[in-house]
Amino acid sequence: MSEAPLPQSSRPVATRRLISWLGTLGPLLVLLCIIALFGEADHLKQGKDVFLTYQNARTIAVQASPVIVAALGMTIVIIAGGIDLAAGTALALSATVLAWFLNNGYSPLLSIAAAILTGCLTGFINGVLVSALRVVPFIVTLGTMTIYLGTAKYLANETTIRPPLADIPTAFDSMVTPRPDPEWLVETLGIPNFAWGVWLALVLAGLLAVVLRYTVFGRYVFALGSNEQTARLCGINVPLMKIAVYTLGGLFVGIAGTYQFARLSSGNPMSGIGMELKFIAAVVIGGGSLTGGRGSVLGTVTGAIMMSVIASGCTQLGWRNPIQDIVIGAIIIAAVTLDQVRQRFWSN
Repeated sequence: MSEAPLPQSSRPVATRRLISWLGTLGPLLVLLCIIALFGEADHLKQGKDVFLTYQNARTIAVQASPVIVAALGMTIVIIAGGIDLAAGTALALSATVLAWFLNNGYSPLLSIAAAILTGCLTGFINGVLVSALRVVPFIVTLGTMTIYLGTAKYLANETTIRPPLADIPTAFDSMVTPRPDPEWLVETLGIPNFAWGVWLALVLAGLLAVVLRYTVFGRYVFALGSNEQTARLCGINVPLMKIAVYTLGGLFVGIAGTYQFARLSSGNPMSGIGMELKFIAAVVIGGGSLTGGRGSVLGTVTGAIMMSVIASGCTQLGWRNPIQDIVIGAIIIAAVTLDQVRQRFWSN
């Protein structure tokens, strides 16, 4: 007996390609529109351009960089059909570990390595628990979120670890400074320079994009998020893939922890509370699906920058912080709604 053919969309190929391109480039177009709107509003209010300046662009980029790095890890997890609510406290734990090592006289390189390994370990633990317990990732990472927060508090003795300023290399400051030296890469061509932490975030984004698009691991990640049962029947070691996905996500969280330390020059166990929502929002605004199987590095980077642009624009216009939260929340709801509409349209 022959098998029944799988249902296919009745949409023309050209229409399906257009939907795919809009799903990829849509967030970028929205970002450009938001920049234009805030730029015009700022010009009308102040009579001069403050928002659309190189210096403001540098500030926005510095603010977005740690969110971009941690959200790259969240992108892998969400594409694979998971979620990581512990990313915020894991980031703070990594920063606290870095501060503890510096405060106890260890070298900066060893301190940074310890912070990154801490991030990897938190991701590994999440992956093992999700795979072994077979409990939904939401519940598992909700529990580890509190565990990592408590671990950071214990390490810091329920306070903030502040290493001596003399022991903190200047590289940490230049990592997140909005006024890099030199300020121009090619001054005659008007190409602005950014803090090296911004360039690092872009390099990491490029590397992850290559991994997801051109490697077997990347194909497995998408397959796992699209249909876990089918992935298992195709021979993919699902438990091992989940552990690898969460560990890789933890790697990015650990790197983001170094940004957090560079920004604060200290290790505060409480500094990561709520940050996981920003990481998830960056992925969702960028077109990622919380049901798994879809997401992109470009979309995630765009989503993270969009939130920083909104925060900067609201500040320039004198809007209070609650307005920023309302605007970002509305954009998240709109992004999820458009994703659902696109899925229904695609399946017809």
